[in-house]
Amino acid sequence: MGATGAAEPLHSVLWVKQQRCAVSLEPARAVLRWWRSPGPGAGAPGADACSVPVSEIIAVEETDVHGKHHSSGKWQKMEKPYAFTVHCVKRARRHRWKWAQVTFWCPEEQLCHLWLQTLREMLEKLTSRPKHLLVFINPFGGKGQGKRIYERKVAPLFTLASITTDIIGKLCSSCSIVCVGGDGMFSEVLHGLIGRTQRSAGVDQNHPRAVLVPSSLRIGIIPAGSTDCVCYSTVGTSDAETSALHIVVGDSLAMDVSSVHHNSTLLRYSVSLLGYGFYGDIIKDSEKKRWLGLARYDFSGLKTFLSHHCYEGTVSFLPAQHTVGSPRDGKPCRAGCFVCRQSKQQLEEEQKKALYGLEAAEDVEEWQVVCGKFLAINATNMSCACRRSPRGLSPAAHLGDGSSDLILIRKCSRFNFLRFLIRHTNQQDQFDFTFVEVYRVKKFQFTSKHVEDEDSDLKEEGKKRFGHICSSHPSCCCAVSNSSWNCDGEVLHSPAIEVRFHCQLVRLFARGIEENLKPDSHS
Repeated sequence: MGATGAAEPLHSVLWVKQQRCAVSLEPARAVLRWWRSPGPGAGAPGADACSVPVSEIIAVEETDVHGKHHSSGKWQKMEKPYAFTVHCVKRARRHRWKWAQVTFWCPEEQLCHLWLQTLREMLEKLTSRPKHLLVFINPFGGKGQGKRIYERKVAPLFTLASITTDIIGKLCSSCSIVCVGGDGMFSEVLHGLIGRTQRSAGVDQNHPRAVLVPSSLRIGIIPAGSTDCVCYSTVGTSDAETSALHIVVGDSLAMDVSSVHHNSTLLRYSVSLLGYGFYGDIIKDSEKKRWLGLARYDFSGLKTFLSHHCYEGTVSFLPAQHTVGSPRDGKPCRAGCFVCRQSKQQLEEEQKKALYGLEAAEDVEEWQVVCGKFLAINATNMSCACRRSPRGLSPAAHLGDGSSDLILIRKCSRFNFLRFLIRHTNQQDQFDFTFVEVYRVKKFQFTSKHVEDEDSDLKEEGKKRFGHICSSHPSCCCAVSNSSWNCDGEVLHSPAIEVRFHCQLVRLFARGIEENLKPDSHS
């Protein structure tokens, strides 16, 4: 028969694409391999050998040989051919995954069933894979293609992997969640999931120093928005099929979350960008122009750039001493990231020392203060990469190191600001300007000058009139009183906020961006 028992490695000579191949399955390594073997015996694998980890096999099914037509004389040697098909992940270019099928033909029915049984038993042991999912579809996100993308590209994969789904609009306490939409849709689901988890655990979310409880559920994202920053930063592409396959194989990626407070009231949770000034003005203006569709972002971006507003205020931050990286070290976050793993360990040690009084408590930690006029203040929990900016706002930001990259762009000329923005689209160091500062922080606060003046009771009538003049003449380059915050695409109007970063609070159905692997040869 050419095969051994299920507990031992399987070795057989089968047919793939009408070619005689040696096929092996090693349970210890959990890898299915096959290679051409035209001569007698199995032979040794050559450079053209193919392999698939069992963890990346979607499903295995018996093939209906009666519906196949074979013109080659090789198949005539099998009086009653039997076959099974392995549905698996195939890596394509630019971090994309594709659904691939490989059919193996067997000369005997018993051998075919042995392969089917062994592979299925190994798939059953993969407990990280979801069995049931709640699916939220945003019919209005991006180009309004969410439902179509789900039905055409995602649902067939879930069905193949025997994953049952409910398309609903309410969270469930026991099922992982998949949202089909853009970053805004994901933000809404995230906010609801974290909030419900904290309420169930009795945590006061309005307390800025509250220790938040991680959720046991994972969130999947099927990109169908305009930017899809979260997908691009966690998977490396905004391809719906790739994201669906990461969900099917049960990948898990822990990710930081920031909490945004004002006067001991929780405003929002954020996972990607918290931007004041330039990005805050864009999102605020674009909300008034939804009738323009996706073009509203380009229109508002140009308008905001030409307005060239700057905002005066004070930024206070606590440097992230626990992290092993820095914003300009050129080491991006990748799958199995050492920086995230090591930083989390050091953060836990730091917290234990503070708990037992062996290290400075938060009240006496050394905060740094930066005052001035800023065109933009950005805090990124991730690279914030997207199609237009493949490296993102902070290329070396990490997904799970318990910190954020705080980027301060001081007042400068329009030309210099344009140079800064252009570098988001190329390989040059976007922080290499005298008017740009970047810090890796674990907490920060911002108060606009307008609020500081009110708190200090400095309300001279002349200053108020001057402020009105500047507000009504956007091209004057004067400091306008207040901007808004862009919190993952949502507008926050508070000019004074307190932000903290919670290490690896949520988990996504993702793996992190893999290093540049060669596309798979199997099909």
